[in-house]
Amino acid sequence: MARRLLVVTQHFWPESFRINDIVQGMIADGIQVDVLCGLPNYPKGEWFDGYRYTGPRREEWNGARVFRAGEVRRKGNTSLRIFLNYVSWPFLALFNLWRLPGGYDGILCYNTSPVLMSFPALVYGKLHRIPVTNYVLDIWPENLYSVLPVKSRFWQKIATAVSDWHYRAADRLIAMSDGLRDKLLTRTGKAEQDVAVIPQYCEDFYAVPGPCEDLKQRFAGRFNLVFTGNFSPAQALPTVIRAAGRARALGAEHLHLLLVGDGMSRPELETLVKNEGLEDLVTFWGSVPPEEVPRFTALADGLVASLNDSPDLGLTVPAKIASYMAAAKPLLASMDGEGAAAVSMSGGGLASPACDETALAESMLRLYRMEPAARQRMGRAAYAWYESHYTRAALLAQLERFILE
Repeated sequence: MARRLLVVTQHFWPESFRINDIVQGMIADGIQVDVLCGLPNYPKGEWFDGYRYTGPRREEWNGARVFRAGEVRRKGNTSLRIFLNYVSWPFLALFNLWRLPGGYDGILCYNTSPVLMSFPALVYGKLHRIPVTNYVLDIWPENLYSVLPVKSRFWQKIATAVSDWHYRAADRLIAMSDGLRDKLLTRTGKAEQDVAVIPQYCEDFYAVPGPCEDLKQRFAGRFNLVFTGNFSPAQALPTVIRAAGRARALGAEHLHLLLVGDGMSRPELETLVKNEGLEDLVTFWGSVPPEEVPRFTALADGLVASLNDSPDLGLTVPAKIASYMAAAKPLLASMDGEGAAAVSMSGGGLASPACDETALAESMLRLYRMEPAARQRMGRAAYAWYESHYTRAALLAQLERFILE
């Protein structure tokens, strides 16, 4: 008899999150999957085409049955709207638990922010005596502070207590690194066998080059550094922009920064570029489907990954690192902790401290002045690390065993 899994995640297709591919992979492996999720409006806070608050609430997607609960959309991405978005979906999802068919062998919460999204999974698991696995992608409450400026010690204590309760209440936890696992073990008191380390893999298509002649012609004659992904405070993109400006001033005259993506920080970043007079240095491309990202990584002379200097963001290796390494291009990592260590150990790029624009500018300049053959060797080293650490088949099999066996 086929195993059955309930996936609980606020963000799901057509939003671009890795859980989409995890669900597809599990279905291909013979697992029957139902998904309880929200209504797509991330990252801009606008309903995706064909969706509104009233639905659709029930869909089929690539073999998965999808059940959608309402939420307050992130419209405008103000602190108030993000807070309402964070608290509304877990609450409203509780009133949709009765719609689920049941009969599950396990429950997986794909726990990006907020930690509250695991609450409906925990309630359903307790009611039906089904083990709940929480895949901890954003550690709370620390990740909260990178998005919302919570300064009150009282509210920080409340946020810590709420977060720790959610982690303790899950039967099993998945961490993306040894450092995060150690932190979760300390905070929850769980047995070591109940907390696994399984890094995020990247989809196989990231390893397939996607050269695009139009892009190549448009940005010909420039040294293209490419960032792909979400524009949020956690990514510390002002550091990247200022570092690019500094590197150009130091002699990287053909340097060009291509930012592919969107998010709540985009208006701030566009204002920064204008105020710094960097319009000819920085290009905002906008969001593209994940399958189109290889067009841009194929163009790149280097790929930029950055995080802010929150200590707890350094506990994980960002998923972006895996997809960049799969592209076989040199990486420039502006971050602390596990992500920087992975880049340095792989030999596939240059790492500098988080939010240090001077150090990042020096890395940009060093890559700019490097011989093409040396950059190619660096890219090959990055790809070799991807093959040994982040391939889809191996990590997906680990996920399935830990959740269902």
